[in-house]
Order: sequence, then C-alpha cells, then structure tokens
Amino acid sequence: MTDIAVQTDTSQIVVEELFPYAPETLWKMLTTPALIGRWLMEPTGFSPTQGARFTFQTTPAGAWDGVIQCEVLEVVPNERLSFAWRGGDDANQGYGSRLDTVVTWTLAREGDSTRLRLAHSGFHLPRNETAYTRMSAGWTNIIGKIGDLADTRN
Repeated sequence: MTDIAVQTDTSQIVVEELFPYAPETLWKMLTTPALIGRWLMEPTGFSPTQGARFTFQTTPAGAWDGVIQCEVLEVVPNERLSFAWRGGDDANQGYGSRLDTVVTWTLAREGDSTRLRLAHSGFHLPRNETAYTRMSAGWTNIIGKIGDLADTRN
C-alpha cells in the first residue's frame, strides 16, 4: 500500500486588533443582525446558534447570483464564533469563482481590553486569488468599522 500525501494550496486571512471594550460589547457587534449590517452586509436569517443557516447578498458575477451561503459552525458566547462562507460558481474566473471557506472570530480578554481576531481560511490559490486579495484589504477595513461602531454604542 502506498501513502499519498494530498497537498492543497490554501491560504488564510488573519486580522486582529485590541479594543478598549469588554468581550460582551464586541460579541454584540458580531451577533446582532442589525449591527452586522452596519459593518459588513445585512444578513438574512442569521442567528448565533450552531447549525443556523443564513445568507449575505453581494454583487453578482457571471454564473454566480452574488449570494453567500453561510452556516454557523461554532458558538462560544463572548469567545468564539465560526461560520462557513460559501459562494461563487465553478464557471467563473477571478471575482465570483467558487469559494468554500470558514470565517472565525475569536475574542480574548486582555486586562480591560479585548483582542478581536478574525481568521478567514480555506482560500484555494490561485483559483481564489481575486477574493483573497480583495478580502484581505476588506477585512482590515471591517475590523476598523466594528471598532468605530463599538465607540458609538459605549
């Protein structure tokens, strides 16, 4: 019998920032649909419950209708939220290519502050190069928007 190692070329985006808030404040930003709509996109059907399915709508491209299909994979209140992020179409190249990834938010208390960490994993390169590049910059901006929104709510 021969062992064959299957090597996939995947990448992840990691962005983190320390905020002067309790984890509960940032958790609310991550799990309240109306607030999610203010820093990302309005989710349809979101609930911070394992197994919950929801969608985001973005700009369609080619054979893809622009719907991002998500499913909550893990919920640990005030600590961790993880969900599948799937979209695109096999017929598309560049923007709108098939994407099957996972978004994980982690909150860690550090003194009177909280470190918010986003890891968006599972980008298959070069197929998802466009999404990876655009979302790398996008998630950095989104972390800032979450902080700005938290500022206005405290």
